[in-house]
Amino acid sequence: MIKTSQVADSVKLSLVRSLFNEAKKYDDVIDFTLGDPDVQTHQAIKDAACQAIQQGKTRYSQNAGLLDLRKTISCYYERKEGFKYDPETEVMVTVGAMEGLYLALLSILNPGDEVIIPAPYYVNYTQMVRMCHAVPVIIDNPERTDLSFDVADIERAISPKTKAIMINTPSNPSGRIIPQDKVAAIAELARKHDLVVFSDEVYKCLIYDGVPFKSIVAYEGMRERTILINSLSKEFCMTGYRIGYVLAPEEVIAAMTKLQENICACAPLPSQYAAIKALGGEEDYSRNMVDIFTERRNVLYQGLSKIDKFDVKAPDATFYMMVDISKTGMDSIDFCYALLRGAHVAAVPGVTYGQCCNRYVRIAFTLDTEKIKEGVRRITDFVNSL
Repeated sequence: MIKTSQVADSVKLSLVRSLFNEAKKYDDVIDFTLGDPDVQTHQAIKDAACQAIQQGKTRYSQNAGLLDLRKTISCYYERKEGFKYDPETEVMVTVGAMEGLYLALLSILNPGDEVIIPAPYYVNYTQMVRMCHAVPVIIDNPERTDLSFDVADIERAISPKTKAIMINTPSNPSGRIIPQDKVAAIAELARKHDLVVFSDEVYKCLIYDGVPFKSIVAYEGMRERTILINSLSKEFCMTGYRIGYVLAPEEVIAAMTKLQENICACAPLPSQYAAIKALGGEEDYSRNMVDIFTERRNVLYQGLSKIDKFDVKAPDATFYMMVDISKTGMDSIDFCYALLRGAHVAAVPGVTYGQCCNRYVRIAFTLDTEKIKEGVRRITDFVNSL
């Protein structure tokens, strides 16, 4: 029997995937687990991918991605955000945002380095840090019940081994945008202690009701110490195309490019041509996304807020809603497994994202409104039966 590595043994199947897998046992399940929207990619983007295949554009690109795509990403960010990144040296195309984040971590972390991760946090962050032989330092206060963190706790966690701080705004799972005073305070800590900031901004394409957002890159002195992660998965509903990208200082992109050569060579070429179409500016191919998910958010919120044992707040962004189920007397794991078995509805236990979330479950409103309504009906009946 082959003995697996300590790194492999340290990686655990997340509760998100556990519930997703368990849900497959039921033919009639309403699955609110994954952040995988059912909205179809715009036809023009699909056509661009198909055309690339038909034209034989199915070979390798440069390790960093097609230069035309990197130029398109650079222009897109200058047009949308006012940020200027050199497409040849400061932009890299990756196999989804997750590979981008992993390569970025691998490019700067040495064994024993620490990365501070405030809760609620995306579960894969901690696993990726461990896969780099580094140490995730989770800022998780179980006494906080408001899905936020205290910057003072981050500062107290900084040690001589601290290399970076990881932020995700808008946040998966909370659906919140980190307030600007906290972003500014994190920027100050990064400058003061010479730290790198990983800024996962995949969900800034789904912000509701005009809630303001400002990237940490925009703060003085932060462009040169921020690694910005983004993706086409959510903005253009292209999860299966596996296209993400990283904007970062030249030395980081150079290191990531070397690593890419030895991991997967490059992102899929037809998907890269689809991304050029999506980001090229001919048309806003994601313009309907906010309207679609606003309607779904409102249907879910209106339904769940009528349940006496729930406390619910509509999220500011993303397609996730965190629901406080503490009045049921159950913790998040017990509640989710009981809900799945009793009502054939799959949700994610909040404890997945930190102990501070154990009173919550996360519901992804990535299904059409009729399925959301049916899910709400089943959840209502289940809770009323407790």
